[in-house]
Amino acid sequence: MTQNLKRTLSLPDAVSIVAGSMIGCGIFIVSADIARQVNSGLLLVLIWILAGFITLCGGLSLCELAANITEEGGQYVYLKKIFNEKIAFLYGWTLFLVIQTGTIAAVCVAFAKFFGILVPFISTDNLIIQLGHIHFSTQQLFAIITVLSLSYINSRGIKYGIITQNIFTITKVLSLAAIVVIGLLFGFNAHILQTNFHMPINFSFETINIIAVAIVGALFASITWNNITFIAGEVKQPQKNIPKALVYGVALVVSLYLLMNLIYLGVLPLEAIQTAPQDIVAARTISEIFGTVGKNIIAIIIMISAFGCANGMILTGSRVYYKMAKDRAFFRPLAVINRQTKVPVNSLWAQCIWICILILWGNYSELLDFVIYASLIFYILVTTGIFVYRKKFPEKNKKFRINNFFPITFIILATYIVICLSLYKPLYTIPGLLITIAGIPVFHIWKKLDK
Repeated sequence: MTQNLKRTLSLPDAVSIVAGSMIGCGIFIVSADIARQVNSGLLLVLIWILAGFITLCGGLSLCELAANITEEGGQYVYLKKIFNEKIAFLYGWTLFLVIQTGTIAAVCVAFAKFFGILVPFISTDNLIIQLGHIHFSTQQLFAIITVLSLSYINSRGIKYGIITQNIFTITKVLSLAAIVVIGLLFGFNAHILQTNFHMPINFSFETINIIAVAIVGALFASITWNNITFIAGEVKQPQKNIPKALVYGVALVVSLYLLMNLIYLGVLPLEAIQTAPQDIVAARTISEIFGTVGKNIIAIIIMISAFGCANGMILTGSRVYYKMAKDRAFFRPLAVINRQTKVPVNSLWAQCIWICILILWGNYSELLDFVIYASLIFYILVTTGIFVYRKKFPEKNKKFRINNFFPITFIILATYIVICLSLYKPLYTIPGLLITIAGIPVFHIWKKLDK
């Protein structure tokens, strides 16, 4: 039966969702690729500072819409109220097709991959089924089991999902803090840090463009800060708690990310960061202090981070499809809320099935790369929508209003990044746009069938 969701989440729960969804595997890995692109320790830190600043601007900007529009659905609802149903549908379509589900698939495969370091049986080399080009490995099986397990936990009720989220968020925040403290006390070398920072840099327009392209990895290591808005319909006092959760959660993660990179640069020469095995800079850093056991330590920490990230995204993502179905913009059965658990179980399991398909298909990571571009455009669109919302609903925009500096700064910087990606990485942009644009005929077909 269809009912309304219940407001049961407190401010600490909301902060846990923000921070827990943001901290996945990126912080342990992407610095290697960024370092290779910029070839400078100073620029590596500058990119993480800039990415953190952009993320904070985006998070603060979204606070205004989150405080004034307190329904579940997040950006989907904002785009619908500010612009129209079609734009909102295109966002929801892209979110379901790849942005949310593709990210969860990637995170769950990463979880299985690092579990394989501890249990070698879990590997892409151990094939269960092989039919021509179709491969099904123990790693894929374990990733699917992870998705099924997390979906089941969240289908039991939101209290089970949030308890899981809180446990893993606290654990991984403490783990990151421990890496920072251990690195500072036992591995930090001022001479290495100074050498990494004193490499010559030619600041030019070309350097700025390189930074704009390289920053994508840092931005998408924390791109899921908006997930708390998806579940706004279940947060107590959303006008106050969601903006606070965005500010506290984003500030916490951005600070930890910057400290982690400073530890990398204070323990390892830049070349060691650039050539870290499998790009796992954190493992290379801890191995420098503890030897080979460091690899296992980081594997466990990444598993904890991946599990908590996947749980948060599974919990929140299902609410968007539920909202779309409730608005008759998606399959109607997904609007059903279980009578006993009070969660949108059909939406949860539909999401679960598609994630499993992406894992089986194996090319989800390519789709994810394509949609990064489209995702950034939607962020710019919804941030621009703040000014439209103020004019469209002046009487409603009283609960919270952000300083114009934050949305304007976010729009300018994010737009510049999109332009640079369009020029320097067209293979990432065109397919991403095509995936989103493919939703236009689907939207019109859906509207005809709904009449």
